[in-house]
Amino acid sequence: MKAESADQIRLLDVQALDVRLQQLAHKRRSLPEHAEIESLTKDLTQLRDLLVAAQTEESDCAREQTKAEQDVDQVRQRATRDQQRLDSGAVTSPKDLENLQREIASLAKRQGDLEDVVLEVMERRESAQERVAELTERVGSVQGKLDDAAERRDTAVGELDAEVTSVTKEREVIAASVPADLLKLYDKLREQQGGVGAAKLYQRSCQGCRQELAITELSEIRSAAPDTVVRCENCRRILVRTADSGL
Repeated sequence: MKAESADQIRLLDVQALDVRLQQLAHKRRSLPEHAEIESLTKDLTQLRDLLVAAQTEESDCAREQTKAEQDVDQVRQRATRDQQRLDSGAVTSPKDLENLQREIASLAKRQGDLEDVVLEVMERRESAQERVAELTERVGSVQGKLDDAAERRDTAVGELDAEVTSVTKEREVIAASVPADLLKLYDKLREQQGGVGAAKLYQRSCQGCRQELAITELSEIRSAAPDTVVRCENCRRILVRTADSGL
């Protein structure tokens, strides 16, 4: 393949811009905010699950407390009615009086037991409420950190994307001045060789594979016409000759 020396040197400019685009893409993928957001998102998900569990427990306790208080109220009302019957003197039979008194005593014990249940449920509900309050605060704190990290990520991504747009436009301008067949070969090699399709021959070494060229290869390159597109025997990348090639 033939290409003017100036065109081959411009190919190095295209390569430099492609390397910069690769660096920007890597930097975009590797922003520390990505890992931070992932970690915070996991923490937030766990905290929200715990919060839902605590809210469910508090709600269950609330229903249980309501039911227990209703049971206490029913027993209290029944005991009040029995006591009113006893105090009214309407019951005169000794046996009936004994039964009524026994029932009033039984209801008093039942009421006491139910009130103990109410207190136990209230304690559990209070504990659940404290847990809900604590987890709500923690969720808010982590959400704030997550929002901050997302904002920093978006700012960084925006800056990188703006630079990518600028570099891409510059690359398009320079690439347009490179012969189509040379650019096609370069793009093919760049895809095959990890993003580097053209390299400078510097001090007798290929800057693509960092290998020093053999004497016979250097001799062939030295004798090649300036417009001949030469390739590295080791990595097969396009070798661009400059004043620093050591030929």
